[in-house]
Amino acid sequence: MNPLYCNDTRGEFPPSWYAATTPLPALRPSLKGDQKADVVVIGAGYTGLHAAWELRKRGLSVIVLDAHRAGWGASGRNGGQVGSDYNKSQIWLGARIGQPLAQDLWKLAHEATDMVKDFCTTYAPEANFRHGIAHGSFDAKDVEMERRVYDLMDKHYPGHETTVLNEKAFRRLVNSKLYAGGTINRRAGHVHPLRYVLALAREAEAAGAKIFEMTEAKRIQHGAKPVVHCENGTVAADHVILAGNGYMRGLDRGNDARVMTVNSFIGVTEPLGDLAETVLGEDIAACDSSNVVNYFRLIEDRRLLFGGRANYTRQFPDDIGSKLHKRMGEMFPQIRHVPFTHIWGGSLGISIKRLPVVRRVAPNVLSISGYSGHGVALAGLAGKLMAEAVAGQAERFDTFSTLPQGTYPAGHMAQGPLLTLAMAWFRLRDKLGI
Repeated sequence: MNPLYCNDTRGEFPPSWYAATTPLPALRPSLKGDQKADVVVIGAGYTGLHAAWELRKRGLSVIVLDAHRAGWGASGRNGGQVGSDYNKSQIWLGARIGQPLAQDLWKLAHEATDMVKDFCTTYAPEANFRHGIAHGSFDAKDVEMERRVYDLMDKHYPGHETTVLNEKAFRRLVNSKLYAGGTINRRAGHVHPLRYVLALAREAEAAGAKIFEMTEAKRIQHGAKPVVHCENGTVAADHVILAGNGYMRGLDRGNDARVMTVNSFIGVTEPLGDLAETVLGEDIAACDSSNVVNYFRLIEDRRLLFGGRANYTRQFPDDIGSKLHKRMGEMFPQIRHVPFTHIWGGSLGISIKRLPVVRRVAPNVLSISGYSGHGVALAGLAGKLMAEAVAGQAERFDTFSTLPQGTYPAGHMAQGPLLTLAMAWFRLRDKLGI
């Protein structure tokens, strides 16, 4: 089943709290006939739109294609957490690729966070960027491990702005008895993701990029001047940027083998009133160390946004909300009686190393995907790096490509009969923590 269509109505934003609290733009036209551009971008999320915006600053003509709407995918429906690091620690990275490259990647991760903050400050104040992400640990041994990691970080990566907290101190931030402690990262942040991505689409268009909606890229005809074939037309370009992440299957076997599509789900409660202060002590986002990550934050009207419960089939379960609400109630018994008013799901791209997959599909075709839950920050940076590479400045793209990666067993065939086997293998890895 194609993740573009198996869970959503084509061209309609999901029934999220984000869509309910955002003025949605009119539908843009779809591509008809044959067009030309310097660069064609497939996917109108953070990656594709940042790429388009940066390319227009360099004077290149850009066409952006999206099978649904700009911001329709993961960029407009995620948990809104803006990280400042990777899914692997800098110590882990340094041990595998060397300290100099790990330092360069660290700088890129911080740039990614600053890009979101700076864009929202200047172009999308309605996205309400705020600093602070707490990370909870269920086991005291994990807290001690975090302490050792950040002792090393203090020596090699000053400026991380992360503090390790014992159980009592962490409870003042996240009032759940399930956590044995955790960390607070004051550099990271959170944002209204749909307002952010819609503002990004607006600014890319204002800069001269053409965005065609309801236009699925069916295949790429490779060559000196590649051609992207769509339902009702084609785009010939000098360069192609693949920016579909978890919703992009079938355009490149190499990407299909390295990035798996999984689903995550979010519920938003009724306004909590004074109960909000019994859940989170500050206006921060939070997540934890469970294999299927829980993530949550207070949003407008003092509601709690609570997400998690990944599943390993393409199809959403019939009942998204009940198990998600049960998990929220176990974590925060003080609000277990408060119902969800909005429930939705979405797909994201997960790589085997939980790090972005950076590839030159061909000399004139670039791809970055598989953000593995860190896409609100890293996806925008990815678009910028691909734009730089297209413009002839590939050094930072090449640095990003040193992130370790691997392939899933039979990953490129995961749209067919081996999907269940591949997903079961992935679920086992999560349970084993590898």
